[in-house]
Amino acid sequence: MEKPNNDSRIVMTLDAGGTNLVFSAVRDRQLIVNPITLPSSGNDLDRCLQSMVQGFEAVKQQLPQPPVAISFAFPGPADYPNGIIGGNLPNFPAFRSGVALGPFLQDKFGIPVFINNDGDLFAYGEAFAGRLPEINSRLEALGSPKRYHNLIGYTFGTGFGVGIVSGGRLHIGDNSCVETFCFYNCVNPANIAEATVSAGGIRREYARLTGDDTEIDTKEIYDIADGKREGDRQAALKAFETFGTVAGHAIAAAASLIDGIVVLGGGVARGHKFFMPALLAQMRSTRLNYNGDMFGCIQPQVYNLDDEQEFNQFAHGNAQRLQVYGSSRMVDYDPHKRIGITLSHIGSSRAIQLGAAAYALNNIPCR
Repeated sequence: MEKPNNDSRIVMTLDAGGTNLVFSAVRDRQLIVNPITLPSSGNDLDRCLQSMVQGFEAVKQQLPQPPVAISFAFPGPADYPNGIIGGNLPNFPAFRSGVALGPFLQDKFGIPVFINNDGDLFAYGEAFAGRLPEINSRLEALGSPKRYHNLIGYTFGTGFGVGIVSGGRLHIGDNSCVETFCFYNCVNPANIAEATVSAGGIRREYARLTGDDTEIDTKEIYDIADGKREGDRQAALKAFETFGTVAGHAIAAAASLIDGIVVLGGGVARGHKFFMPALLAQMRSTRLNYNGDMFGCIQPQVYNLDDEQEFNQFAHGNAQRLQVYGSSRMVDYDPHKRIGITLSHIGSSRAIQLGAAAYALNNIPCR
């Protein structure tokens, strides 16, 4: 992850939403042009591709030097390494039969094109220029020898997105299909986790609890839970609690395999004060062995790194000095296994853009 730190090459980026395509460019971790917005036209392939070419051309004309790559997030399913989009994309139905989007843009602009999903690039941005380096710097400042190299990024929004960075490398998988949205739903076992861990999941749970199916958005439910809007406050609080319970159960399964820092982002993450207690309770829950021995559902202890007291405990650990057998030499030893969960400090949109630029720069050679 070191190469982009002093890399002034320019990468053009795109935020591909169902309504609009927003184009920009990144250099030295900064957006260097005013974003250009064009309609997505996701149901019309010709218009959508024309808009992409038009948007990137408009950005390129504003740049002080030629860009070295195009890198952006696009909804899946997709064969991301080969830049091919296809499958059931609600916001981009014109791509369902399969579109070689990366090769198309590479032919048009003559530079490498990298496409990933937003969860992957969110995680990569947080690992490269977000919470992971922040946490490691703070550990160093507190005199802790502990450093973290693995990160799981979760985006809470219309879906339950995930990205995994292990040892500085983005874990894409052999089928571009690293996902946890379909994990077991511990509250509604007939459903996948995303049915509850999503903006729609909060709305459905609130409607179920109140018996009122009147259209209401997640922000309104947040305001009801916060006492700033009329409504059933207990139902709103319960809807967020259920969200947190299912999210915590799913994240615990992922964290058991990855053993690293967990970073949360996305629009629904603003409701963290309502769902985080239930999420942490699930991640800290225990299970019994056949003989009655108790184990945590995750072997490392889980700390809330946005709590000052918990961060200090996390940093301190249980450091000891051990004498090497048969020698006077001493070595450091910390038997306390621990991971942390935290909110994004730079926001999911910025993390995705920084992740897109860093991914491109880490995958093309310096000249």
